[in-house]
Amino acid sequence: MRKLKITELNRITPEDFKTAEKIPLIVVLDNVRSLHNVGSVFRTADAFRVEAVYLCGITAVPPQAEIHKTALGAENTVNWQYFENTLDAVAELKQKSYHIAAVEQAENSILLDQLHLKDEKYAIILGNEVHGVNQEVMNQCDSCIEIPQFGTKHSLNVSVTSGILIWEFFKALPFPPSVLPARQQHLCHPDPSPI
Repeated sequence: MRKLKITELNRITPEDFKTAEKIPLIVVLDNVRSLHNVGSVFRTADAFRVEAVYLCGITAVPPQAEIHKTALGAENTVNWQYFENTLDAVAELKQKSYHIAAVEQAENSILLDQLHLKDEKYAIILGNEVHGVNQEVMNQCDSCIEIPQFGTKHSLNVSVTSGILIWEFFKALPFPPSVLPARQQHLCHPDPSPI
């Protein structure tokens, strides 16, 4: 086994990324305070061709050195929009017929391993590192997704949560394999094999 060189990864250019087909997913950051978390969300959104990131409330916006430190330029490729109030972002998403799901521990939440996505547009809302998704925002959501946890801690870091959720949505939402390099086509239709 040999590590691949960067030149062998067949990545598209930032210019091509802007016009490339995206998965129908918008990630909404509801008052996320850590710029490192914001940068990580951008980087993951770039990796899996997320449609956009909505930055709300106290969530920092590019350009910022601390965002760039973890985004590594993805803040320049992924479409983003700022909203002073998360409820305004939710209202816009509802108007555009997105299914809006908070990522939170709540009554009647859907455990991630039981989530079944339909062929529609989605927005997931990730909340503040201490307080989570604001209850007023939760009240406007169509559903709530919960990542099952089995240890002593009550939550996961925002950047970790975004990585888990974006990957799950990437695998489940329609995304033509023809736009992926040949060696990556198996990601859209995995054929399990033992390691």
